[in-house]
Amino acid sequence: MSGWLEVQRGEAPLVVSFPHTGTELPPDIAARLVSPWLARKDADWYVERLYAMALALGATLVRTTISRTVIDVNRDPSGASLYPGQATTELCPTSTFDGEPLYAAGQAPGSAEIAERRARYFDPYHAALAAELERLRARHGRVVLYDAHSIRSRVPRLFDGELAHLNIGTNRGASCAPALTRAIESACEDPSFSRVTDGRFVGGWTTRHYGRPEHEVHAVQMELACRGYLHEPPMPGPHNWPPPFEPQRAAPLGAVLQRVLTACLNFAHSATGAA
Repeated sequence: MSGWLEVQRGEAPLVVSFPHTGTELPPDIAARLVSPWLARKDADWYVERLYAMALALGATLVRTTISRTVIDVNRDPSGASLYPGQATTELCPTSTFDGEPLYAAGQAPGSAEIAERRARYFDPYHAALAAELERLRARHGRVVLYDAHSIRSRVPRLFDGELAHLNIGTNRGASCAPALTRAIESACEDPSFSRVTDGRFVGGWTTRHYGRPEHEVHAVQMELACRGYLHEPPMPGPHNWPPPFEPQRAAPLGAVLQRVLTACLNFAHSATGAA
């Protein structure tokens, strides 16, 4: 496959997708940006490292190394907002989560360029994701898609106050069986971490598009607040964001996430899990 698209195949009935951990900026796009730091500011920093245990569990991993500034593979490709009436970013974002412009004046992509980026990056990413889900569903009869994310704990433009550590999204119960939601909630129980289900984040396009529990494809999004595994500064800037990844600091949350993935696998293997 193309170097920007990584697929690591496992044989267990679990696919973990990483749509926002990439930081690569093609030179022709980078030259038009206000700054590379702003273009990478909203990446899901180190999330693929948090889930390093997924391979040992037999999961399949699908990841793009391209920055979400180039194209956000977790947005509706039609351009429709996932959260009507609330602030969000586009298929090809033109601003950061904080509202800062990403492109120099007059340099934002137009409709033709957006369509070209969709064909180059979005479509192959989802073709790979769909193929892996079908491969594993055909083998096991049931498969779980786990969409892995993180975000800064406070982003006033997007939500009020401080986000919970663990934000489970099930498209308000439509993208997976209730038994899977309950199993993930139970796995998240830890006095060190707060959790919420279908709060500010109910799942992006990936969760909503693929989650078809009636066809035994169960999708869930996990949005992590960065403070759960990073030293999160009050005001991120080029001098302090992202902070370095510290395995010891991240280990407690990593243990919770391992329980979550194990719960997903147990559900997928369970003959009565859809009840």
